[in-house]
Amino acid sequence: MVATAAAPAVQAEPEHIAPAPAASVVETVAVVKAVAETQPTTTTGAPAVTAAPAAQSAAPAAQPPAQVAPSVVEKPAAVEQPVKPKAEAKLYGSRTLGQWIKLVVLLALGAVAAAAILVLAARGVTTLPGVPEFLERYPGAYDLPDTAEPGFPWWAQWAHFFNIFLMVLIIRSGYQVRTQEKPPAFWTPKGGGKKISINLWLHQSLDILWLANGLIFVVLLFASGRWGRIVPTSWEAVPNALSALLQYMTLDWPVETGWVNYNSLQQLMYFIVVFIAAPLAAITGARMSEFWPKDAKTLNRIYPVEIARAVHFPTMLFFVLFILVHVFLVFATGALRNLNHMFGGTDEVNWVGFWLFAAAIAITAAGWYAARPLVLAPIAKLFGQVSSR
Repeated sequence: MVATAAAPAVQAEPEHIAPAPAASVVETVAVVKAVAETQPTTTTGAPAVTAAPAAQSAAPAAQPPAQVAPSVVEKPAAVEQPVKPKAEAKLYGSRTLGQWIKLVVLLALGAVAAAAILVLAARGVTTLPGVPEFLERYPGAYDLPDTAEPGFPWWAQWAHFFNIFLMVLIIRSGYQVRTQEKPPAFWTPKGGGKKISINLWLHQSLDILWLANGLIFVVLLFASGRWGRIVPTSWEAVPNALSALLQYMTLDWPVETGWVNYNSLQQLMYFIVVFIAAPLAAITGARMSEFWPKDAKTLNRIYPVEIARAVHFPTMLFFVLFILVHVFLVFATGALRNLNHMFGGTDEVNWVGFWLFAAAIAITAAGWYAARPLVLAPIAKLFGQVSSR
């Protein structure tokens, strides 16, 4: 009976024991660990105090500690790296290199498509009634006067070379004058006058040399009696030129006899270049230049500068187109013989004319490269004053 009554008392005892606070349990464990570290060990190496395991086993029985809000550690904000701006593409004139390449490709594709359409259309025209008879009656050329000697004299060869060299640099400097907003240098005449860009000075100086070269060529052309080569002497030149044009367009090209006689289309084009386009470029260029009298009110009213500007640039485009077509036909209709005509002075087929042509192109390319302020300034100083602004 005593044992039976005591049992409940023992079982009820834990209910009256207040649970240890969580903080005291943690402190107890910490103290026990500290004592264990400071107490000497037994001979067997075991620690003298082994209360820590008991305390650790008692810890799970304790109530879980109160939740303590952890301290929030703010992470430093990420430093934004500055974004490097993209380098602007270099402009060549008004476009970038990639834009120029795309434009050239599109123009080339358009030119090929247009050429194919023209060839097909021209061949269709040759099948129309009366056209074959027209081509037979007008083969593309007519007989020249007896005074027109065959061949190309030395002065014609040199004039042709100087014309190539000067025309290329004139077109380049003219384009620079038209598009360049800030010239690299300026030139002022020695005797006083308006300050102009060094590119305009180069353009006008080359114009003077080009006109002198053309004038010498025309004088020798008439003095030698060879003017009939490029000046039409018969109205048959017109239908023969149409016939030659149709033959070119069908790719069934007329026979090349440039050493003796140009076909009528060539003759008319050379006549237009020498006696119409060149004087037109000179007259409009002079009106736009500083040499034109500004105080001539009546003359300026009759010939306003706006008309000169409207005509001068299209004239330059005509020269560019003529040069491209001319060079293409020279190589497409017998390159070695044609180059020998104007550069070698012979009707033979060999490489002499080709290498002379290559030398002319190399000299022209060197002139293109040298046409810059570093080279132009010392030359321009011989005729005026050069300044940076």
